[in-house]
Amino acid sequence: MSGPVGAVDAPPTEADTGHPTAPCVEVTDSREARVGRFPVRRALPRRGRRTVGAWCFADHMGPADVTENSGLDIGPHPHIGLQTVTWLTDGEVLHRDSLGSEQVIKPGQLNLMTAGRAVAHAEEATGHYRGTLEGIQLWVALPEATRHGDPAFEHHAELPRSDLAGGTATVLVGDFAGLTSPARHDTPLVGVDLDLHRSATVPLLPAFEYAVVVLEGELAVHGRPLPPGKLGYLGRGRDELRLDVREPARALLLGGEPFEEPIVMWWNFVGRTRAEIDAAHASWERQDDRFGRVRSTLPRIPARAPHWQRPGGGG
Repeated sequence: MSGPVGAVDAPPTEADTGHPTAPCVEVTDSREARVGRFPVRRALPRRGRRTVGAWCFADHMGPADVTENSGLDIGPHPHIGLQTVTWLTDGEVLHRDSLGSEQVIKPGQLNLMTAGRAVAHAEEATGHYRGTLEGIQLWVALPEATRHGDPAFEHHAELPRSDLAGGTATVLVGDFAGLTSPARHDTPLVGVDLDLHRSATVPLLPAFEYAVVVLEGELAVHGRPLPPGKLGYLGRGRDELRLDVREPARALLLGGEPFEEPIVMWWNFVGRTRAEIDAAHASWERQDDRFGRVRSTLPRIPARAPHWQRPGGGG
């Protein structure tokens, strides 16, 4: 489900439109793309909106049919400077990485991989699951203090859940409604799965900026509809949010303190400069030891040179 991010998602000369101090409702379209053989709706990054807190990537994938031996089929590929957060609403996926991790993830469970200075992984069929696969993969930009650290992987089979007046909230990352996820986060951050059958009010932190990504059904905020395929950016300054349920809905609430460190995103890398991206790309292409090896039968994914290295790439 990972990436890749290109200039269409994160233009090299364009920054965020800002981090409003007041509440707002900005609705933008996701971009339809394909990752491997799967259709995805890319809600982040988009033009003018690279981050929500430290969340810098959100791909809603599927639904699509998989078999025991044919799933996502995303072969070994590299990451730097980020965390991958994988959350399924249906189906199963096998994660393998260069740390030696092999972990099947199911709905209600969380996979979190911290790339740090370098890691590689693959996402594969499980060898036993046949059916529908749907979920979302999120990236978190790591701060300067930890982005050069050791890579790591964690799997959480159980996460804290809270009953809301209109449904259920599962805390993927951070703190919400008095509950704390066991998942690592290196900046003030929150991610919550909302399974709503009727309208609900959810607590927020005024210092955080927030966004909502709807996976199924339809919500509305202040009369603005949020069906699947849209990102609802909400700004800062609220201590609660009313979500009007127009159809029973499944949605992700993403938030955090605004991430003020400038980032450069390209392919599967999050860095600070083009030179860092160039170095990571060169390491992957010459297959040196930086990213390690993934025990996968899928072919390793190569990468074209960054667009700024190509004739007319500029920007």
